[in-house]
Amino acid sequence: MNVIIIEDEKPSARRLQRMLKSLEVKAETMLHSVEESIEWFQNNEHPDLIFLDIQLSDGLSFEIFEAVDINSAVIFTTAYDEYALQAFKLNSIDYLLKPIDEDDLKIAVDKFKDRAPQKQSVTLDFNDIKKLLVNPIEREYKKRFSVKVGQHLKLINIEDIECIYSENKGTYAHTNEGRNYLLDMTLDQLEDELEPHVFFRISRKYYVNINAIKDIISYTNSRLQIKFNHYNEQEVIVARERVKDFKNWLE
Repeated sequence: MNVIIIEDEKPSARRLQRMLKSLEVKAETMLHSVEESIEWFQNNEHPDLIFLDIQLSDGLSFEIFEAVDINSAVIFTTAYDEYALQAFKLNSIDYLLKPIDEDDLKIAVDKFKDRAPQKQSVTLDFNDIKKLLVNPIEREYKKRFSVKVGQHLKLINIEDIECIYSENKGTYAHTNEGRNYLLDMTLDQLEDELEPHVFFRISRKYYVNINAIKDIISYTNSRLQIKFNHYNEQEVIVARERVKDFKNWLE
């Protein structure tokens, strides 16, 4: 089975790839933008199955299908509510709401396998999809964290967090009050919980809040250093492979 993943968030793509591997499904090709996907489809044999995110960094994924005639089967991976997807659910193999559940993924893969051996021709009405995506149902992202402080539970509003970082196998939120709080989630688990227009993962260690950035400074090896309004405990560096995406995120 030839499978590819089209997903603009590379951590999400790698997580899905690992989940598929546990189901003995190899997805060696991962594409991250409309432009990259169009070029790939124009120069490569089309796969049996595509795991397709709807919103990519440079547009909506249906633009790929408008540019290239693709007959591959599709499983959507999306943050949109199931009611917004009912209009085209029957035209695809299945859809998976983020964060993707392992059981749901297995069911979707099994559903595709049940339709084998012939490749499925998927005819999606992308005009209908476009209408749905003009005013999509808003994804509910995390608004606050509940953290333990001594014998008490404290609520931290998401807008009060300057950055979230990992240290000594723990994950911490640094607030604009200059306090650090231990969270009960890893950075990987947070990737589908944080509002992507507000928080960006600049490295394996840090998520940053765009509203807390005080200054951005050129750093060695084509990297960038971030200065916050309050957090100054360690140097916060944008990983070189994340610099381009980070600059796009700032715009």
